[in-house]
Amino acid sequence: MSSRIFSAGSPAGSCSSPGLDQTGLASVFSNRTSRKSASRTDSDNMADGEGYRNPTEVQMSQLVLPCHTNQRGELSVGQLLKWIDATACLSAERHAGCPCVTASMDDIYFEHTISVGQVVNIKAKVNRAFNSSMEVGIQVVSEDLCSEKQWCVCKALATFVAHRELSKVKLKPTVPRTEEEKTEHSVAAERRRMRLVYADTIKDLLANCVIQDDLESRDCSHMVPAEKTRVESVELVLPPHANHQGNTFGGQIMAWMENVATIAASRLCRAHPTLKTIEMFHFRGPSQVGDRLVLKAIVNNAFKHSMEVGVCVEAYRQEAETHRRHINSAFMTFVVLGADDQPQMLPWIRPQPGDGERRYREASARKKIRLDRKYIVSCKQAEMPLSVPWDPSNQVYLSYNNVSSLKMLVAKDNWVLSSESNQVRLYTLEEDKFLSFHMEMLVHVDTAQAFLLLSDLRRRPEWDKHCRSVELVQQVDEDDAIYHVISPALGGDPKPQDFIILASRRKPCDTGEPYVIALRSVTLPTHRETPEYRRGETVCSGFCFWREGDQLTKVRPSVSFPFPPRFTPKPHLCPELSSVQTSALPLASKLSSSCREPEYQGLERSLH
Repeated sequence: MSSRIFSAGSPAGSCSSPGLDQTGLASVFSNRTSRKSASRTDSDNMADGEGYRNPTEVQMSQLVLPCHTNQRGELSVGQLLKWIDATACLSAERHAGCPCVTASMDDIYFEHTISVGQVVNIKAKVNRAFNSSMEVGIQVVSEDLCSEKQWCVCKALATFVAHRELSKVKLKPTVPRTEEEKTEHSVAAERRRMRLVYADTIKDLLANCVIQDDLESRDCSHMVPAEKTRVESVELVLPPHANHQGNTFGGQIMAWMENVATIAASRLCRAHPTLKTIEMFHFRGPSQVGDRLVLKAIVNNAFKHSMEVGVCVEAYRQEAETHRRHINSAFMTFVVLGADDQPQMLPWIRPQPGDGERRYREASARKKIRLDRKYIVSCKQAEMPLSVPWDPSNQVYLSYNNVSSLKMLVAKDNWVLSSESNQVRLYTLEEDKFLSFHMEMLVHVDTAQAFLLLSDLRRRPEWDKHCRSVELVQQVDEDDAIYHVISPALGGDPKPQDFIILASRRKPCDTGEPYVIALRSVTLPTHRETPEYRRGETVCSGFCFWREGDQLTKVRPSVSFPFPPRFTPKPHLCPELSSVQTSALPLASKLSSSCREPEYQGLERSLH
């Protein structure tokens, strides 16, 4: 076996996750284009049919008419959800070649409203296909036909499942071509991992973390009982509500859910609320024409300027049935905008004892998770430190950010070869006022063994003379750990430097994908900065490993520097860059020798 290893570091001080947007997940469609596709615009492609276009991409354009609007004269979110779901479904079916159903819709953040007479342009494409499910990225852009202005309304990620009645579906893999597609394809696996542990994250947060709860200190005389906001509505599924497969159209169910949620929110604020966020529609089961759907909504919690409404959908077939099937649920965040378009203060809510108080506290936990996600994943450079505080509630997002940042850095196609010596290549990348470096070399080591060796940071001092000691602080889970790293003093600095590093390792999901070891700085209350060391920080670095052939690994150690634009540091002026260069050959030697040890041969067999 052969493999190549890419070790990358993103600029210290740079934004934590290039390309990630305020959804806290990822930029589904980026303004950046790869060098291969930058020569032609979308309009050129549409005009003459030439140029690259993703084969799964589907576009829908709708003119907003008065029948599509709500009480404020704006496009109803329910109508928009119908269009989004239809476009995404067509994209999924274009790839699958068979009927597909909506499994879930990730968090949606609505940035702008849409008025009558404007055009809604929706794009959807498959980011990645797994066994029988696929992730579809959606972008919604509004267009003013008079001024020709366009603006982003929202971005979304949906999961669709392919379905055949007589046989099990095995989806063909997607083949990303552009830099953007490669990034989305690679990060989709990490997003899927994050979805699967979401429910556990909520449970852990409620069990192990203190959620601010000021129920007892509030003046109950000025609180609105939550029961006053409760809404229950029944819908009979008719043929116009069904999709082309005979099931209830997922977009229609989401529209009904938005309707009852809006009513519940209005009962609290006594005004017309604006929907700002939808937190994951989760379709737990199908429904068909003839089913009765019972939609229930209630305000779970009211914060200073926003409120969370919980919605669930149950289905039954006949009126005499006592058992109802839970088929969907979601949480929606509303605000009330004043004349200045700023959120207004909301009245407090008094939850019912028991389930009401549970929902109240869970809403607070979800708000914390949303803030953590936005802070960790999408914060701008000036808005956050390089080292983010770690705790169990934000671990899943720190790991996601850690791995996705490295994968996005690796996927860039504008690395420039700077020098080559002893079959070791040094590449540079200047972007956003930062310089990134990585090296590339081949070593005769099996990929899985190299992955196991380098994922244990405690062995780094054996091959890196610029790493004095490494202590395991906490084994977070099987694939994530926190280390305290100490390096010797460099560049005349009398103090050694130390780091608190979160290491996240990931095995490949498909053939041809890399093993990943991603590193980033975090802070821990148990390991604060001390006078003995100068605390260092890194926002993105690590290793990626690809198989190249029999017992051959391509290695790319790297490091990054914040520098003014157009300034290239000389190696002799940068101890850190010298560290990368001088550590290359010892790393290759250590990999070759250590991976022949029985300990790692046994681990490699267990890994497979």
